[in-house]
Amino acid sequence: MSASLNAAVATATTVASDPACAEPLAVLGRDVTVPLVTGGEVTYAALDYAASAPALQRVWDDVAAYAPYYGSVHRGAGYLSQLSTDLFEQSRATVAEFLDCRPTDQVVFTRSTTDSLNLLAAVIPADCQVFVFETEHHASLLPWTNAQVSYLNAPRTPDEAVATLERALADRTASIEEGYGPALVCVTGASNVTGELWPVKELAAAAHAHGARIVLDAAQLAPHHPVSVRDLDVDWVAFSGHKLYAPFGSGVLAGRADWLQQAEPYLAGGGASRKVSRREDGGVDVEWHTTAARHEAGSPNVIGVYSIASACRALTEAGFENLVAREQRLVERVRQGLAEVQAVRVLSLFGDDAPRVGVISFVVDGWNSSHFAAALSAEYGIGVRDGLFCAHPLVRTLLGSEPQTQGECGAPEAAPGERSLNAIRVSFGAGTPDEHVDRFVRAVKELVTDGAKWQYRTEEGRCVPAV
Repeated sequence: MSASLNAAVATATTVASDPACAEPLAVLGRDVTVPLVTGGEVTYAALDYAASAPALQRVWDDVAAYAPYYGSVHRGAGYLSQLSTDLFEQSRATVAEFLDCRPTDQVVFTRSTTDSLNLLAAVIPADCQVFVFETEHHASLLPWTNAQVSYLNAPRTPDEAVATLERALADRTASIEEGYGPALVCVTGASNVTGELWPVKELAAAAHAHGARIVLDAAQLAPHHPVSVRDLDVDWVAFSGHKLYAPFGSGVLAGRADWLQQAEPYLAGGGASRKVSRREDGGVDVEWHTTAARHEAGSPNVIGVYSIASACRALTEAGFENLVAREQRLVERVRQGLAEVQAVRVLSLFGDDAPRVGVISFVVDGWNSSHFAAALSAEYGIGVRDGLFCAHPLVRTLLGSEPQTQGECGAPEAAPGERSLNAIRVSFGAGTPDEHVDRFVRAVKELVTDGAKWQYRTEEGRCVPAV
């Protein structure tokens, strides 16, 4: 694990008694109540942060304050357009500061982590070789269709991850007399399945030692830990606003400018072009921007971009040490609670002692995962996720199962002792109240001990209450 991430977790232990980290950050939906099939209502426990985290109230307030002043960006001479343009570019500077970017790095705004990595895949040199672990989220695993891709087997320790990458890169450069093109390594910072932290700094050092570049998928890392491009020494970092407590579907790709400047624009259109002129033969000549605008064609999502910048400021001002400390306490409460249930098996690549963020996946002997998740929602007002979490190879490796069709609702995916087909994921963060994780642990114990109180049926492949 990288030294900076290791230090963040270590610091969490030393400041765990700090009263400043006792309260969750205010988020939208914290007072929403939902009906239970057994009668009555309960405050909704949103424990699916790994999919989309609730927006911080601070972010929502900032956006609401700006909304009356909304105007087109880089398009108008009017006051609101000028204000919006300034806000857009100030947001770019805020994100660069949040990520501790180098002075020469570019911050490109996209729609999401998936969009960011597809953008990078579109601008890599034609002869680039990409190295990616099979443990990646599909956003990192699948975009490299125009490159030669080497998929690396799932490591079982952080050291094995580094050694696996070093071997793969060494094999690539062993035949240097034949010549070889550039290489790119793509790796997650924190698993969206197990929550485990990856040795990003060590992987970056291994990549650079062999002349390769590295991009960090920080979708699950940035909301839980500070990310320093300089300290980790990564070439690019990508993340999504909707996982960083910001709404509106914006994302970021930040890092080295050269490949971005040399490639054709990701999208062709207004904003990306600096000069367009007609040729005598009837065609057009285009001079593209060399700034981040080169890959931001079209009218930008200024509200989405501003919401990301607002979230960056809010997390920084709240103090990441306090946020990490509080989240680590919640992680331990959930893990200790699940460890008390014999039928529950928590999924892990690196083992029980591996540092992790607030993302935990597990299976329950004798339970269909969709059935269990549906019961948590309908009977306890708890929202989790079940399935393969857009990381199919990793989950199947952890479960030791091959692709199969989900069983009927109520029927176990596998008999006790057999391999499950899918898993359940609980995830939380800076806005999660203690009561939500306590209710979750209690619900797991009650469902395993007493069973569901309601009848459920299969509807379009999903388990739902039989009303």
